[in-house]
Formats: sequence, structure tokens, C-alpha cells
Amino acid sequence: PPKKARAKLDTLFSCPFCNSSKSVSINFDRDMGRATAKCSQCSQKYESRCTPLTDAVDVYHDWLDSCEEANK
Repeated sequence: PPKKARAKLDTLFSCPFCNSSKSVSINFDRDMGRATAKCSQCSQKYESRCTPLTDAVDVYHDWLDSCEEANK
């Protein structure tokens, strides 16, 4: 039987600060256990820890959660 196609996760996201669409990219330094989200339009950055199982969407949602927590 043919294998099921895995759904592709997003790799570019909207910036929570300037709202630019698909301007946030995620870079991983897995050797150091760090991930960086950066907006190409307004240069806002967010850094977090990552594991070998961390995906770009996980880092992006951590950033959104952090922004939400800061606004409380």
C-alpha cells in the first residue's frame, strides 16, 4: 500500500508586531539548542530553546505565547 503523504508544516509566519505576512522565518542552531524567529520587515527577534523534535511552528507559537503573556 502507498504511504500517506505527511502534511507540510508552515515555515514562514506573520509577524506579531508589524503584521507582515510570511515575514517571520525560524533558524535553528540545534548544536547549541537554540532557535531564533526573526521578522524580515521590522527585524523583531525571539529566541528560545529547542530540542531535536522542535519544529518552526513550535518556536513561532512560543513567541506568540510570550507576547500574550507580556501583554497581561
